[in-house]
Amino acid sequence: MVTGLRERAWEAAAAVKDPEVPVLTIEDLGVLRDVTVDGDRIRVDITPTYSGCPAMDTIRDDVELALIRAGFGEVEVRLVLAPAWTTDWMTEEGKRKLTEYGIAPPSGHAALRQAQGPVRISLGVRCPRCGSLDTRELSRFGSTSCKALYECRACLEPFDHFKVI
Repeated sequence: MVTGLRERAWEAAAAVKDPEVPVLTIEDLGVLRDVTVDGDRIRVDITPTYSGCPAMDTIRDDVELALIRAGFGEVEVRLVLAPAWTTDWMTEEGKRKLTEYGIAPPSGHAALRQAQGPVRISLGVRCPRCGSLDTRELSRFGSTSCKALYECRACLEPFDHFKVI
């Protein structure tokens, strides 16, 4: 029975949308880390994309509300900072949704930045609108701190790029 409760609680929490990129759920982003059941108590662990992410208060409230609406009474939502979030936790479905929404998804793996040896360089960010690699970074910070602002030289459209973290 506990397994069924955990799955129901996970499903309710996983459906919560990211308030900054509303086409993504917190599961798509990899922000939803764990759901545990202890008797009548449900505990949900979430990890912010950045330690100072302003969306986390809203996400915490939305997760709590989603679980209460799903019939769970005693809910605790914890902010877990370690291990730190990485774009490697994003789902392929989430990356597909970002592209469809007009945001270039992260490419590569964050773990490579930790490796010793040659410095990894970015050769190009694919435009989510026309697919061109002829793009340039306009600003290291876009509409949120986890995104950079780019411009496509082919279609001349600006777009956000979700940084590899």
